[in-house]
Order: sequence, then structure tokens, then C-alpha cells
Amino acid sequence: MVACGAIAGHLVEIATRRGWPVDVHPLPPLLHNRPERIAAAVETAVAMLRERYAAVAVGYADCGTYGALDAVCARLGLSRLRGAHCYDVFAGVERMRALLDEEPGTYVLTDYLALSFGRSVIAELGLNRWPELHADYFRHYRRVVWLAQQDAPRVRAAAERAAAYLRLPLEVAVVGDAGLERDLAGFVSGDRVVEIGGRFSRA
Repeated sequence: MVACGAIAGHLVEIATRRGWPVDVHPLPPLLHNRPERIAAAVETAVAMLRERYAAVAVGYADCGTYGALDAVCARLGLSRLRGAHCYDVFAGVERMRALLDEEPGTYVLTDYLALSFGRSVIAELGLNRWPELHADYFRHYRRVVWLAQQDAPRVRAAAERAAAYLRLPLEVAVVGDAGLERDLAGFVSGDRVVEIGGRFSRA
């Protein structure tokens, strides 16, 4: 599986726990800050891996590619995770819709984003150099919702620090990995048979 680095650890944990023969090949998680590069990066990785594996799947949702990743998957006969983003994968599409309908100004954290907030958000947005931009980036947010895959003390502390930095109240929604596990189970069971590189494989 060619996967987003932000969820690769969860995929490895699930596959190991279930005894599934899945190798996870992560791409840099900071691609999410340049989503226009995700589809090409996935295609390049798949091209390198498809000769080594009978089946290849894509451990990304759309993730801001606006259909570009779906075009790559369609052309190469691959399956990807369901949803518009990893929030949909973890929480489910309906729950995410309800959270955002309840408060459109919701800043969403996953475990990875909470733990990497200093690098993925503060440094990548240049806020460590230009802290005066804080209001420009975050003025329209009203709350932080942490989609907790593991409600562990160190992750909770990281989510609390991120919310404090954003100057917003923190709400916790414990979602676990069930959605991700369900999608991975579908890939492993071979719900769809597709043609990859001139031969039929399961994805």
C-alpha cells in the first residue's frame, strides 16, 4: 500500500494486529501542505512497486487533490481509501458532516497532526518567523476537535497544546481506527478485481 505518512503507522499497526500480508510504503506526510503534488507522487511510487507486488492499493482519501488522485487510480486500476480526507476515514463521512454542520469554524486534529503540530502547522505556515500572521490564518475558527485514534496521555497533551496555540476550546471525539481498518479489510479481501499492468490482481 502506498500511503500517506500521516496514517502509515496506523495501517502498519492494523495489518500487524490482524496478521494481514500488507507492506506499507509511506509518502512524506507534508505532501498534505502541497496536495497538488500527491497524485504524481502516488503514481511514481506505484510505478516502482507494481512489479514487486500482486496487488497495490492507495492509502489516501482525495486529500485536496480535487479528483486528480482518482484520475490516477482509474488509469492504473487502483483503489483508494473512501472519503474526501482522512477525517472522513477516521470519523466517517456522516459524523464529519455533522461536526462541520454544527460548527463550520472547526479546526480538526488527528493524532498525527496533534503530535506534529509544531512542524506541520506552525513551521510550515511560517508562524515561527511571522507570529503576527496568527490571526490571518485562524481568525474564523471557533473550536478545535481532536479525532482521537488513541486517547493516550501524550497525544491528549499535544492536542491541548495545539488548541492553546490556536486560542480555541478543545473538544475530543474518540473515533479509533475502525474506519481505517474497515477500508484496509476491503483491500485485503479483494472486494474488487482490477487489471494492473496487463495482469489481473486484487485491490
